[in-house]
Amino acid sequence: MLVIPAIDLKDGRCVRLRQGDLQRETVYSDDPPAMAGRWEAQGARWLHLVDLNGAVDGNPKNQSAIEAIVRAVSVPVQVGGGIRTVETISRYLSIGVARVVLGTAVLEQRTLLDEACTRFPDRILVGIDARNGQVAVRGWTSLSATTTHDLLAQLKGYALAGIIYTDISRDGMLEGPNLEGLKDIASRSPVPVIASGGVSCVEDVQAIKAIGPSVRGVIVGKALYDGKLDLRAALAAAMM
Repeated sequence: MLVIPAIDLKDGRCVRLRQGDLQRETVYSDDPPAMAGRWEAQGARWLHLVDLNGAVDGNPKNQSAIEAIVRAVSVPVQVGGGIRTVETISRYLSIGVARVVLGTAVLEQRTLLDEACTRFPDRILVGIDARNGQVAVRGWTSLSATTTHDLLAQLKGYALAGIIYTDISRDGMLEGPNLEGLKDIASRSPVPVIASGGVSCVEDVQAIKAIGPSVRGVIVGKALYDGKLDLRAALAAAMM
């Protein structure tokens, strides 16, 4: 199972939010490429980049920082946040991004998912960000009428690299992942699952891995930045 450090970008800086609230941020670095290099040096095999401004505004806002990170590291990166057109997807892939994450667009522009999976098979991830079983959109600022179960059923047949499931209530809280919710998602998903939200210790990584082979990765953020979780230890636990 992969352990994937998250680099959340807001106004060109590395930040972490509490439950996705842009007003509750902690700034960790003004040098995103250096932060990416730090995680690579500690053994990360993938990096997860999020354009927080883009997620809310609906178009990329931190592309220069993302390009700088891609140039600075040799490990593959996946990018989400504000990706609402096939042109944006193509541009990210052309600068060296390995995979892109679609979230809001999957609900509001289903033809984009159709075209993206046709043109770029196995390079698209669907981000399912949920609160109480409802899928959130637009940088988690509103809830849709779609349930996680409904959305998973609709993804059958798409050439996806996987889904990223985030329990918003756990994100940035260091209270542990929602294991029951994750088990439910993993049992229903037609594609591999990457877990996100709440991971705070090695035991959380082990518990997620124990769910089974359908969970291929876990994204970690605040626990790494606050020093509560050692990346090398997390990587070792994921390999056991």
